[in-house]
Amino acid sequence: MEFEGTLRKLGAVDSQPLIDAILARSDEDWQAQQYRQTAYSVHEHTQSLVMVFCSGWPEIEVTREPAWDILKDTAVPLMHSILAEHYPPGGTIIRAMAAKLLAGGIISPHRDSHPSFINSHRIHIPVTTNAGVRFMIDGRPHRFEMGEAYEINNQKTHSVINRGTIIADVAGGTLAVTGRGAGQTVEIQDVDDQDVVLQPVDQEVQQ
Repeated sequence: MEFEGTLRKLGAVDSQPLIDAILARSDEDWQAQQYRQTAYSVHEHTQSLVMVFCSGWPEIEVTREPAWDILKDTAVPLMHSILAEHYPPGGTIIRAMAAKLLAGGIISPHRDSHPSFINSHRIHIPVTTNAGVRFMIDGRPHRFEMGEAYEINNQKTHSVINRGTIIADVAGGTLAVTGRGAGQTVEIQDVDDQDVVLQPVDQEVQQ
């Protein structure tokens, strides 16, 4: 979603339980869902643990993905706490995932052009990082600190370079209920009984 500036710092979060759950996953888990890597060339150097995913616009169908069962117990409470503290009630999380960028990998400059990204908040939580990471938004470098949460302005051109070891973060998209996102229909399918649904975040580029 567009807002003034490039990054909003949402403050400290208790992300360690989720981080531990993500770092315990096997290579097989990280390879279970490869849609982003194959559909969007900017993500060819990434791997992901996709919890929920959405399709369609303006009617959105949200579906449970392979990583839902293994991460929901730690991811859902954290996402709910961030939403409760920083956003008005009534929105729906339409994407949630953990993503990692391989050593030496890049995410090429792009902006998230699909309407579901234009009308949603993009929240990132670092899982691992290193001194060789450069997260660029609108030509400016940003560094994400462990134990913090951030919303990025995904309507600005952004990219990531990883000159160090593997890095990972959790990203989520929350469909707004005010402004440009008002009045959209969200259909929840095959997801456990939760007030807010999680979906993978980085299906950013509409190509």
